[in-house]
Amino acid sequence: MQRRAELETWLASVLPGRPVELDVASADASFRRYFRLRATGDAPSLIAMDAPPEHEDCRPWLAVARLFDAASVNVPHIIAENVERGFILMSDLGNTTYLQALTPDNAAALYADALGSLAAIQLSSRPGVLPEYSRELLERELRLFDEWYVSRHLGATLTDDERAALETVYRKILDRNLAEPRVFVHRDFHSRNLMHVEGRNPGIIDFQDAVYGPITYDLVSLLKDAYIQWEEPFELDLLIRYWEAARALGLPVRADFPDFHSDYEWMGVQRHLKVMGIFARLAHRDGKTGYLNDIPVVRSHLRRVCARYGDLKPLLRLLDRLEPESVSVGYTF
Repeated sequence: MQRRAELETWLASVLPGRPVELDVASADASFRRYFRLRATGDAPSLIAMDAPPEHEDCRPWLAVARLFDAASVNVPHIIAENVERGFILMSDLGNTTYLQALTPDNAAALYADALGSLAAIQLSSRPGVLPEYSRELLERELRLFDEWYVSRHLGATLTDDERAALETVYRKILDRNLAEPRVFVHRDFHSRNLMHVEGRNPGIIDFQDAVYGPITYDLVSLLKDAYIQWEEPFELDLLIRYWEAARALGLPVRADFPDFHSDYEWMGVQRHLKVMGIFARLAHRDGKTGYLNDIPVVRSHLRRVCARYGDLKPLLRLLDRLEPESVSVGYTF
């Protein structure tokens, strides 16, 4: 309650004469909280971020907001900031996410808009501006699967042979990921972080962890989403359309689509393992058990790719042992 009172006092100082009436807008997987300042008269609604400085540094958010704004994509406009206290006042991109808005009828158009914004961000890329998506960081993310999903969530212990096989798979995943061309990477470019905004889709939020890394990473986040799953032909069609547009724009994608698609699938394995570990950690460490409901979609993405590549079969065998899939057998006469 003290933080909220401090936020209200700060808002009153930057918006003199405007009533400060706040509603909770959202709370994400970190310590950040967002409040909606209600519209009054001709004044539009606004969003206030509360990022307690002992837990969160809001400077990366501000830096990436300015980078992405310069790329001409729809990110919140910064109205006021107090970095020392962890307060930011910004424009309001609404309260309808892509996840809420997507239907079979509008999905192609909404994803086309999202891919267009992603290409704009990637075209603005340059090295030395954002942190590198280094091997160390990619590997640290992979190992969330071991620690939090396998050990903590499933309560399982790997055999020596399984551990050795998993280490070999990890090495191959990282080698493939790091061989990709590099661009700006949002790092959570999915349906819960894209807002449905009439006239300027999508609104883009939650970008503070952006890095400079593999070009297919955000495509995986978007098209192999943890929260919504489409039929594979639709996913593949969107990926092909992106690849064709990216080539025309001069983005550094592979010259041959099968090579690009393979990069995308191997990048997906890294992200799926990371996400399963993060969801388990959110549940068991932070008490946010709702994320466990999203693991089956992620596991489905992971299994489908592992079944296609011989080098990933040891991971598939491990998944089969840890969580066997039920097989139904039918007979016809």
